[in-house]
Amino acid sequence: MEIKHYFHPSTFTLTYLVYDKNSKDAVLIDSVIDYDPKASLIQFTSADLMIRDIEELGLNLVYLLETHAHADHLSGIGYLKEHFPNVKTAISHKIKDVQNVFSDVFKLDKANDGSQFDLLLEDNQVLKVGDMSITAIATPGHTPACMTFVINDKAAFTGDLLFNPDYGTGRCDFPAGSSNDMYESIQKVYALNEDIEIYPGHDYMPGGRIVQAHASLKEHKDANVQITSSTSKEEFTSFRDKRDAGLAAPNLLLQSVQFNAWGAQELNAKAPMLNIPLRIKRD
Repeated sequence: MEIKHYFHPSTFTLTYLVYDKNSKDAVLIDSVIDYDPKASLIQFTSADLMIRDIEELGLNLVYLLETHAHADHLSGIGYLKEHFPNVKTAISHKIKDVQNVFSDVFKLDKANDGSQFDLLLEDNQVLKVGDMSITAIATPGHTPACMTFVINDKAAFTGDLLFNPDYGTGRCDFPAGSSNDMYESIQKVYALNEDIEIYPGHDYMPGGRIVQAHASLKEHKDANVQITSSTSKEEFTSFRDKRDAGLAAPNLLLQSVQFNAWGAQELNAKAPMLNIPLRIKRD
């Protein structure tokens, strides 16, 4: 198993290309396209780098895996599917819960049945890709539809559940998010083999350090700044809820959720549009 990471500086997102050297079968986890909110302009420079590598390595891209419906960047799955028409998009079956929450917020006339994705994953469902065994583990908390992908019991791709040990965890204040659920989800991950490597969905580079694409599970259990193996549920939920109460919304929240939760289908529309609700506050 080989793993190549891509870092998207404007959103601090980490994307992972994981492939089997023997069969050349591959998956791409949490892909990104570029979006300028001032001009409402989508570009594909970041995704084109991934496409170039896939083609140069002669890989067969089998799945585009999404750990969840991201709230801070636009997913590349729609664009990548244009280039690799046989690839299948996959996300948690609970994406339907996310769609139900946000369809009213954005006044969207779209199906809330997850049909925009090729495969809706159940907890502990296993995908076979070449010599790779990929287990999809339900790890809600950040959103109800979050999943961690464990590959060959050597690497766990946690999305916004666990970041690097010096940064902690994702936030839990989105609709249907839950610090209690996140704590229980982290316990699932902490029960894995300690030698497994944790690959986060973002790296915010605290202290100005260089990008770090992974850390061992043991490092997290011993020294994660928000939750070690000895942190109680009360300690974690109290800390997480207090911290979340003071956080500003992600920069691209309104654009990214409606784009990502429905499979990035705007790219196929003749006149693509995003619905942005207005909030009015009068003194």
